[in-house]
Amino acid sequence: MPVTWYTAPITRIEEATPRVRRMWLTLPDESPAFDFQAGQFLTMDLPIGEKRLQRWRSYSIASAPTGGREIELCIVKMAGGLATEYLFEKVEIGTEIKFKGPDGSFVLPEVIDQDLIMVCTGTGVAPFRSMLLYLDNNGWTNHNIHLIFGSRTREDLLYADEFLALANRRPNFRFTATLSRITDDPTESWIKKGYVHCGYEEDYSTVVKDRKFLLCGWTNMIDTAVEKLIIEMGYGRDQVGYELYG
Repeated sequence: MPVTWYTAPITRIEEATPRVRRMWLTLPDESPAFDFQAGQFLTMDLPIGEKRLQRWRSYSIASAPTGGREIELCIVKMAGGLATEYLFEKVEIGTEIKFKGPDGSFVLPEVIDQDLIMVCTGTGVAPFRSMLLYLDNNGWTNHNIHLIFGSRTREDLLYADEFLALANRRPNFRFTATLSRITDDPTESWIKKGYVHCGYEEDYSTVVKDRKFLLCGWTNMIDTAVEKLIIEMGYGRDQVGYELYG
């Protein structure tokens, strides 16, 4: 199947946290449709090198697949990273970005027949946000969904107000934030002190088959979570899926 390349201008930029930028691309009316599934990613071809491996960077889509022409991305600034240096310091409203996609198989099952526990850190929340928006817009599930979002501090949390509002609107959705660099014990019931793994180790210590863990984040987090869930806690390999970020 031939690859379709798109070119779209940046139409909005928002500094979500000191290290994370939300960025919106809007496809021109004459552009082909960019149809994607919640959880997929696109790959940019940035003017930061001569070789493909120098130029190409992939980012999960944070917006819902509504069939519209606007795409939201959520990008963390990496120290010394050529791509994020360009995206944080060189681009502005109107800068055109070349990209291809969508790609990726980290998507919702066609039929949700298990409880879903979504575990992420940092901008790994992006595909889960897309999935949750999709379900909220197109028919919620009868199964429980629990989003566990690991971050350093409350200031680093992305979309927290949105997830809390969703939890109020959908009784079988739960949002937990785990914060690793806070000193005081949190007073809010939805916040835990510690790394992201504390968000599932206690609540899901009893293994049941009607449960699926979806993981998204950096390699170290994924490796630790897979070891804890499968080796230490005893979940089946078919109950754990993941998307790696580096």
